Amino acid sequence: MPETAINCLLFTDSKPRAIEFDAISEHVGQPDRFIWIELKSPDSQTITRLGEELGLHALALEDAISTHQRPKLEDYDGHVFIATRTAQLWESRMELGETHLFVGGNFVVAIRHDSGGGYQRVTERLQRPPNGIRAATPYALYLVLDLIVDQFRPVIEGMQDHFHALESQLMAGARPGRDMLEQLYEMKRDLTALRDATEPMQEITQNLIRLHPELSTKELRAYYRDIHDHAVRVSAAIDRLRASTSDAMQFHLASLSVGQNESVQKLAGWGALLALPTVVFSLYGMNFVDMPELKWPWAYPVVLLGTSVAVLVLYRRLKRRGWI
Repeated sequence: MPETAINCLLFTDSKPRAIEFDAISEHVGQPDRFIWIELKSPDSQTITRLGEELGLHALALEDAISTHQRPKLEDYDGHVFIATRTAQLWESRMELGETHLFVGGNFVVAIRHDSGGGYQRVTERLQRPPNGIRAATPYALYLVLDLIVDQFRPVIEGMQDHFHALESQLMAGARPGRDMLEQLYEMKRDLTALRDATEPMQEITQNLIRLHPELSTKELRAYYRDIHDHAVRVSAAIDRLRASTSDAMQFHLASLSVGQNESVQKLAGWGALLALPTVVFSLYGMNFVDMPELKWPWAYPVVLLGTSVAVLVLYRRLKRRGWI
């Protein structure tokens, strides 16, 4: 088994057991057996060997090697290739990844490109299937898709909590600044990426239900519809949070604009107070022949008193209107 293989299990009527990577082809096509394989970021050599063991199409193998695939479901002769995007909370941060699935008659291969916890839950549930359902391709595919959708929920809940904290700061009258605006913008960017991961899951599950009855069997059709419903609810929650984030950004920008207007008003108010005595006293700096103080000894005190009274009246009016 290559180093990139996390799990390679064979399910039969007896207890599931691990098998060697090179022995996979011995069990392919046997309806009484099911093969579960999980790989993490395999190299091209491993993917090539996987294709030889399972008889996979060359184009699907190329898609499985490269990341940044758009979510899709493609039919090939003998198997289906599904590319999905994943999201999970990893060390308190949202981490986006990808999972590529090869789904055949009696095998499911999950190739994941992320640093998360993997699909151990799928393996455990495969070993304890509910009554009337056996560990086979339809049930394994449901478990993988169900886990991917379930991992969206704590991500959106964590982002909602973070948004509510930022919103509380805004409503509490926190001083607007660039840092909060950057946090809101980063959240909106993450929400857009999360929406791009969740929305295609709706189309994938719909296509499985409508076009692949061999996978969404009668016993599992309700389970697949449940995955679709969960994806719809997550997408709706993302859209609501994106709208709230946009509103918060607009509110923050408006607060910044109000703060700037207040600063301009204060500067204008103090400028008006300084302008009044400046105009009066600048007149006394000019060389006029007839000046009040030359003939009247009380001219200077009267001018100073009148200027002071005018400045005080103007100050009170500006203060009452909130300009200073």
